[in-house]
Amino acid sequence: MLPHRRLGTNGPSVSAIGLGCMSLSGVYGKSDDEAGIALIHHALDRGIDLLDSADLYGWGHNEQLVGRALKGRREGVVLISKFGQVKTPTGQGVDGRPDYVQQACEASLKRLGVDRIDLYFQHRVDPKVPIEDTVGAMARLIEQGKVGYLGLSEARPETIRRAHAVHPIAAVQTEYSLLYRQEAEETLATTRALGIGFMAYSPLGRGLLTGAVRGAADIAGDRRGEHPRFVGDNLAHNLTLVARVEAMAREKGCTPSQLVLAWLLAQGEDIVPIPGTKRKERLDENLGALAVKLSPAEVARLSAALPPGAAAGTRYPEATMKVVYR
Repeated sequence: MLPHRRLGTNGPSVSAIGLGCMSLSGVYGKSDDEAGIALIHHALDRGIDLLDSADLYGWGHNEQLVGRALKGRREGVVLISKFGQVKTPTGQGVDGRPDYVQQACEASLKRLGVDRIDLYFQHRVDPKVPIEDTVGAMARLIEQGKVGYLGLSEARPETIRRAHAVHPIAAVQTEYSLLYRQEAEETLATTRALGIGFMAYSPLGRGLLTGAVRGAADIAGDRRGEHPRFVGDNLAHNLTLVARVEAMAREKGCTPSQLVLAWLLAQGEDIVPIPGTKRKERLDENLGALAVKLSPAEVARLSAALPPGAAAGTRYPEATMKVVYR
């Protein structure tokens, strides 16, 4: 059994490392459904009991895949899904209207093939709808027995406080890794004050911190090519930062992935990383981080090697940055 951490003061207990399922729906290159189901089964066999999905991932495909994988294996799994990102005539938008909250949840339940989502997140905050109205509708889902706990993703501290005043928020998701620190660490001050758990998505810097990305050819065919931190001079600069991690991992006798996950776990017992992968060997490598013990001096040294703001480029393309951290 893997070590467990509690999400929030009154939230569920989950494995200290969860599984982000987004990559199983073709986001980072081609994916294979049967291989994805096998990966989820492998994760469950290894003791991971936290699965993170969303209606956005593959526009419903990911929830269907996760639902297939959980047939006969639902018990004991803390299942996450998220709503709020929608297709529009011009591309993609955000919808936090109370009526849509209900509609989105019922559609997700059907795709997942379950009668309850354990932890339901608003994926992106809708600036056109007061957060109180959205969270009020989410709270009604709990009353209906369709949802267990509530979460927010990419919400600013003041938004979190307003939401939590309407109904307790169990967890907040924000991108957090050695390369993506500033907004996450601002958010942590608020979640800790309110007794809310923190889930770190993309804790390996979208693969950059694994050491597997050496140039543009390594991300050909997936959407990271649109991310500023993976382009041109920005990528060259960021790879110099990754080299510092690689050097320290060699000293520690672990992989870069294990080192940065161990660093993240050492930031506090309220933090649960949810790295994603399509490969069993990568999942096993990530779980190996639980055996890497860092002294306070080693944690401080890593933090100083990649201080907040050290990475070049914004963490999302310009258009996407407008809908995060609101």
